Amino acid sequence: MQTNHSTQKQKGEALKALHERDGILIVPNPWDAGSAKMLTAMGFEALATSSGGLAFSLGKPDARAAVTRDETLNNIVGIVAATHLPVTADLENGFGDEPEDCAETIQLAASLGLAGGSIEDATGNPQSPFYSFEHAVERVRAAAETARSLPFQFSLTARAENFLHGNPDLADTIKRLEAFAEAGADVLFAPGLRSKDDIIAVVKAVAPKPVNVLVAGPLTGITVKELEDLGVKRISVGASLARAAYTSFIHAAEEIRHQGTFKYVDAAKTFKEFNDMMSRP
Repeated sequence: MQTNHSTQKQKGEALKALHERDGILIVPNPWDAGSAKMLTAMGFEALATSSGGLAFSLGKPDARAAVTRDETLNNIVGIVAATHLPVTADLENGFGDEPEDCAETIQLAASLGLAGGSIEDATGNPQSPFYSFEHAVERVRAAAETARSLPFQFSLTARAENFLHGNPDLADTIKRLEAFAEAGADVLFAPGLRSKDDIIAVVKAVAPKPVNVLVAGPLTGITVKELEDLGVKRISVGASLARAAYTSFIHAAEEIRHQGTFKYVDAAKTFKEFNDMMSRP
């Protein structure tokens, strides 16, 4: 894919400005070109890829190092081509354990037209789920140095994954996020936070840098306004849009298989509606 650096510069600056303006930014998570086109048509301002959504679409589990870097990069190409919006990508752990792997992944992903991307401190290995503090910081530093070397603005998000992998240690999470901020991350993210108090503590710890919050689990009852009032700058929804789509698919297939009826079609958007949406430039 040939990247237009002028256009990419505009997208990079646009994503940066969205993080710096007043108010909150909602960044939904498409998992393929079609879902990216739909979200673009609905008026969102930026998009973020979903490692979970991609994994499920490939018939693989998420968070177990099952999706390859090439598969992720190919997915990025399709999503970036499907939208005029700035896109930030879930780059998992950088697809390697060493800081050099993170740097190389940022370089490769940025060459595809992204405005940003994330690196996390989870290993993908259930036996040893997290990188040590010092190693995690060095990985983020390498990613940040590469991002700063690019000829356009590239917003690096650093993720502390404790809460997603069975270790709800808020103190360690904050320690890591503070260090990631010092290492050069532009946005901080601790997916899996469980309460407003958790969110407040994270926002306060890394201020004035922006915080992304994943709306999932105990947080699904919260509103956009409540998150904004807590000082959150960006909201993402992870694989939940993909899961919602696949859940509807499963329910429809179960109706056919077990009831022998096709009532699910009545609630579905028409073929023409989808075709028209996909025909938009």
